Amino acid sequence: MRFFAALLVFFIHSLQPIGPVDPTGPVNPFADRSVAQGLLKFFGPAGYLGVSFFFLLSGFVITWSVRPGERLTAYWRRRVVKIFPNHLVMWAAAMLLFASAYTPVSTWLPNLFLVNSWINEFTVQMSVNAPSWSLCSELLFYLSFPFLLLAVRRVRTEHLWWWAGGAAAATAGVALVTRTLLPDTPRLPVIPLSPTQNWFNYTFPPMRMFEFVLGMLLARLVIAGRWPRIPAGWVVALLAAGYAAAMYAPAPFNFVSVTVVPFGVAIASVARADVHGVRTRLDGRVLVWLGNVSFGFYLCQGVVIFWGRQKLLGNGQFTTPVAILVMIGMFAATLLGGWLLYACVEMPAMRHLSRSRAERAERAAARSAPADAVT
Repeated sequence: MRFFAALLVFFIHSLQPIGPVDPTGPVNPFADRSVAQGLLKFFGPAGYLGVSFFFLLSGFVITWSVRPGERLTAYWRRRVVKIFPNHLVMWAAAMLLFASAYTPVSTWLPNLFLVNSWINEFTVQMSVNAPSWSLCSELLFYLSFPFLLLAVRRVRTEHLWWWAGGAAAATAGVALVTRTLLPDTPRLPVIPLSPTQNWFNYTFPPMRMFEFVLGMLLARLVIAGRWPRIPAGWVVALLAAGYAAAMYAPAPFNFVSVTVVPFGVAIASVARADVHGVRTRLDGRVLVWLGNVSFGFYLCQGVVIFWGRQKLLGNGQFTTPVAILVMIGMFAATLLGGWLLYACVEMPAMRHLSRSRAERAERAAARSAPADAVT
């Protein structure tokens, strides 16, 4: 499921009318304005929704996979190692290839340490490798998860639905505050919000906590056996309805609040099917592999799409058949980059850095104990 979220983000990134690295030309490769604008309208909500899905899924998966008795420092170490090596590699690549030419230290330093989304300045939030802004929220989720889990576990099982509904409603509350209480000028070039509105509603990490907590509560509902069986057709229909609503709902309600329930239903329903041994088309080898490389696929998009497309092809736009081939090429290059990050950075880092030296020694001793007993 993670890959489909990353794919949504890919489409909106590759269809941008203005390149964030080189704003003198478009990223969108389609010369036909009706095609370019039609695709941009259809995939307009995709980037927001893909990120929202990631945040929901993070809360669900981390709660689902809690290791009983794990030390707090061990948990934090694993989560930091999960995101920082990939981030550092892509940060360095972006700095070497383009960002260092125009990014001052006051802008690139917050991005390096993943605190840039806390700053109400659009150029800082999207600095260096633009997709990494969402990692600021993920880092907050990871650091606060042990304390959030204590609170979520205190919720009585029969009250979980109420709390889940409250978390979902809170996302609409954030959008309402954004729309009514924050200044709406000046407007951003491609987003119908002011920089302050976009920051508060979309990139400011505490405001994304409701999606993460909702994912945690949904995990508890499934673990407790309280999630009902929902036919796959209904889930797909709900997702389609949510996406359609996001296409027409006013900003910023279309960023999160109109799809948070459909996404939550999909995640919990797939997990319930897995618990009950029901096969889904999401557990095939190809989709599992795509899920594994999805984080790298997401992080590579800033370099491959925003820099590589204009570097190799300039600002030119093409006939529709050629533009489709360009899109396929960008997809293949980004997927290759995602796989390289997964195979050469993420997995080695998780093997060698996710456990302390003492933990590795304990595991080695545990593995050798049976052999010693036999001899």
